[in-house]
Amino acid sequence: MTEDAMISRDITLTNALGLHARPAAQIAMLAAKAIYRVWMISDGEQVDAKSIIDILSLYCPKGSPIRFVVENAQDIETLNAIAALAESGFGEN
Repeated sequence: MTEDAMISRDITLTNALGLHARPAAQIAMLAAKAIYRVWMISDGEQVDAKSIIDILSLYCPKGSPIRFVVENAQDIETLNAIAALAESGFGEN
């Protein structure tokens, strides 16, 4: 897989509590719908966005920049759904 095939979206966490168990579960649930891999990157660390445990290993308080990456354009709808969820503050704002 070349980097050219990967698509990413950058967001900034806006919810007061930042990344915690409920948002991690929401991200993983959406990412699980993807055919290919979905990555979450913050502060130089890349984790599998289909894994709640991996997501929770990132320290992401309010204001943290996060990049979501899908391996293949076939998963663009999944990427957009994850980014929209994060941009909405996971329903906590």
